Amino acid sequence: MKKTTAFLTIVVLFTFFSCQKEEIDASKNEYQEIQIDEKSAQIIEADNTFGFELFQHVYTSETEYENIMISPLSVSLALAMTYNGAKGETKTAMEETLKLHGLTPEEINTSYQTLLAALKSLDSKVLLEIANAIYYRNNFPVEQDFINTNENYYDAEVSALDFTATGVVDIINNWVADKTKNKIKSIVDEIKENQIMFLLNAIYFKGIWESEFDKKNTEKKDFYLEDGTTIQTDFMQQTNSVFYTSNELFEAIQLPYGQGNFNMYVFLPQTDKTLQDLAENMNKGNWDLWRESFTETNADIEFPKFKYEYEIKLNDVLSEMGMEIAFSPDYADFKGINSGGGLYIDFVKHKSFIEVNEEGTEAAAVTAVAIAYRTTGTGNSTIPFYANKPFLFAITEKSTGAVLFMGTVKNPVYE
Repeated sequence: MKKTTAFLTIVVLFTFFSCQKEEIDASKNEYQEIQIDEKSAQIIEADNTFGFELFQHVYTSETEYENIMISPLSVSLALAMTYNGAKGETKTAMEETLKLHGLTPEEINTSYQTLLAALKSLDSKVLLEIANAIYYRNNFPVEQDFINTNENYYDAEVSALDFTATGVVDIINNWVADKTKNKIKSIVDEIKENQIMFLLNAIYFKGIWESEFDKKNTEKKDFYLEDGTTIQTDFMQQTNSVFYTSNELFEAIQLPYGQGNFNMYVFLPQTDKTLQDLAENMNKGNWDLWRESFTETNADIEFPKFKYEYEIKLNDVLSEMGMEIAFSPDYADFKGINSGGGLYIDFVKHKSFIEVNEEGTEAAAVTAVAIAYRTTGTGNSTIPFYANKPFLFAITEKSTGAVLFMGTVKNPVYE
C-alpha cells in the first residue's frame, strides 16, 4: 500500500490530546463540546499550523517509506518541553518554527496544561493517553527551574540515570513500550558520551467507530498504486450517513469514533489530481475552509484495512522550517537546561504506528529529543567533562610537542 493510506490517516493524529482513561466503555454517550480559554485556542491554532507545515516537509522529503504518518502534537509537546530550556536566538527560532510567537513561555505552558486537562474523559469509546518523560545523565547539573516547569505543566516523569550503566537504554525504551501499549518498542538505540538528556513524548490512541464495519462485509478488492499497478487487499464496507465534501481537488468523508469527539477525515484526490497536489494545499487556511464544507449525506463506503509503522529523524525537516540554530553545536543556546551552555539538540526522532480495521483505529507515536554538549569549538561556555571511567593521559612539551609522559588510569586510588 503506497502513500495514499498514510496521507489519509495523518489527520487522525491532529486530534491527539491528553485523555487519561483506563479502559474503553462500550456504552454510547452524547457528544461533548469543551470550553477552552483564548490562549489555549491559540495553542491549537499554532499546533495545527505547525503540523500541516511539518507534514508537507516530511511528505516531500520522504524517499524510503511508502506509507508515512506523524503526530504533530507529539512533536510539538516534546519540543515545547525542550523550548523551556532555550534562550536567545534559539528560543526565538523555536517559537517561530512552532508558530508560538506572540505568546510568553508562561502562556505557552499554561495553555498546554489547560488544554490537556480540558480534553480528559471526553468519550467512553475512545482511549487517548499522553505521557512525557525526561531522562538525564545523573552527574550532569540541570537547572531546577527547567525540571520544575516540565514536571508542573507537562506532568513529565523526570529521572536521573547513570548513562554508562548496562541496561540504561532498556529503561528508556521500556518506558516507550509501556506508554504505547507495546506498539512502539524503542526510540533510543544507544547513548553517546556527549548526550546528556532525552526528552520524550508518547501518545496512544484507540477509538471504536461510531458505526463499526461488519466483518462479514469485508472482501478483497483492487487497490491502485501510484505506478499504475494494482494489488488485492481487504476492504471494509458499509452504507451509512456520514459528513461528506467534494471540490476540484478531492472528495472526503468524516468517520467518527465513539460519541463523535474524535474523527478520521479521509481525503481522496480527484481523478486528475495526486497526493502531491493535496500535500501542497494542506495548510491551516485551507483546512479551516474544508472542514466548514462538510454536509451530511448517505454514502456507500469501501475503506481498506491497513497497518504499518513509520519512523523519521526530523533534524533536516525542522532545520528547513527555521530551527537550524537549535541543532548547531556552536550557536545553540540551551542555558535554561544548564547555565554553563554548550548544549544543542543532537536529534529529534519520531516513530509512529497505526492499525485500522472494522472495529476502529489503534495508533501510537513517540518523539525523542536528544540533548548533547559540544565536544569541540570555540567560546567561553563551560563544557561538562567527567573523568569517571578509565582514561589515558599524556604530559607533553608545548613548544616542541614532545611527549614526556603517557599513561592510563584504571583505578584512581590515592596512596
